[in-house]
Amino acid sequence: MALSSPPLPVPPSALNKGPYPSQDSMPSSPTSNNSTVASPQASPRVEAQQLSTQQNALLSVAFNQDYGCFSCGTQTGFRVYNCDPFKEAFYKDLDGAGISIVEMLFRLHILALVGGGKSPRYSPNKVMIWDHHQSRCIGELSFRSEVRGVRLRRDKIVVVLESKIYVYNFADLKLLHQIETWSNTKGICALSPAPKTCVLACPGQQKGEVRVELYSSKKTKFIQAHDSSLACLSLSLDGSLLATASNKGTLVRIFNTADGTKLQELRRGAEHAEIYSIAFHPNLRWLAVSSAKGTVHVFTVKPTTEEAQTEAITNAFSPSTGSASSPSKTNDSPSKGSSSSLLSSASANAGSSLSFMKVVLPKYFSSEWSFAQFRVREETKAIVAFGTQKNTIVIVCSNGSFYRCSFDGKKGGEMVQLEYERFMKPERSDEETVPT
Repeated sequence: MALSSPPLPVPPSALNKGPYPSQDSMPSSPTSNNSTVASPQASPRVEAQQLSTQQNALLSVAFNQDYGCFSCGTQTGFRVYNCDPFKEAFYKDLDGAGISIVEMLFRLHILALVGGGKSPRYSPNKVMIWDHHQSRCIGELSFRSEVRGVRLRRDKIVVVLESKIYVYNFADLKLLHQIETWSNTKGICALSPAPKTCVLACPGQQKGEVRVELYSSKKTKFIQAHDSSLACLSLSLDGSLLATASNKGTLVRIFNTADGTKLQELRRGAEHAEIYSIAFHPNLRWLAVSSAKGTVHVFTVKPTTEEAQTEAITNAFSPSTGSASSPSKTNDSPSKGSSSSLLSSASANAGSSLSFMKVVLPKYFSSEWSFAQFRVREETKAIVAFGTQKNTIVIVCSNGSFYRCSFDGKKGGEMVQLEYERFMKPERSDEETVPT
């Protein structure tokens, strides 16, 4: 790695102002009303299928850190869309030159760009720091091999190459850390955005291994998550939980990042399928997964602390979470002895009817299956996140389609489609910012 030229330091003021005045600050906590999703750091990105009817074809789609927006790299520039309400926020035409990676920094006007497509605007070996207010690049990082991914938080820039990861200070682009990894052509990496903790998760140096950097406590953990190679991983907002999937795509595992303990094992299906994205809900109650089978799954995440268990029990009896009736006054404070049964019956993942024989039957029969499901009606790659509205998810597809769906927070089952949009439109001749 080398800087092709002395980078222009990113002024601190640029990290505190954004094009969305009412929503330009970071969520204060995972349960904040301003926080729209939880696995913000992961910024799952899928290479887009080219749309034969459009010259301005998609190259990639990716959510920002709080999943309030998503960005698109195209053959002629990049675009940014707001999720709720759905609308185009702005776009930039780069004289017909392509951008393969667009990484946002929350809702700020600072983006990280990597060139790609038939006629790349920048070298695929460079990361360009773009200031949309100034409509120009204010920083540049150059490498000896192709950039596979970029992750941002307010104080760090993480650049992913095929077998190495570089971590920089955002303000002056000073190199802070270098990490050797297993072959990582997909650019798999997750970075927590919460201000009080900084956690990075990436492939280790062995197949199926995850390396977890706990920068706040200056510790490194290695987790042997799978026997086969990693396909996808995601961190919760505060970096306390890690979800992983291998290239088999049948199981998703949840780990405690502090000690590497496996907390839960979730089954997507019996057949192999590529996992495209994983997203935690902000309050850590749910986990959403999208795969090549065209189905989006929502799983229930087991509470990991006594406080979370108390909240889950309260939610189980709250009329707003489902059809369960409220308890009588004499039973509105369940005893600890009844906690496990209450948690298992409230918003629980489905299981096999033969799970009681898990000691003698294969692990398949004791797996936890998804709580709610939605099938994308088109054959396309998709990334998923939780929406701002209660019990909703948003799905962004590589063919230019957008879905918003709702699920029953108590009963689960098939989700209901609330909205469908096609966000790719015919190429325009000049740059235009859509009024907000």
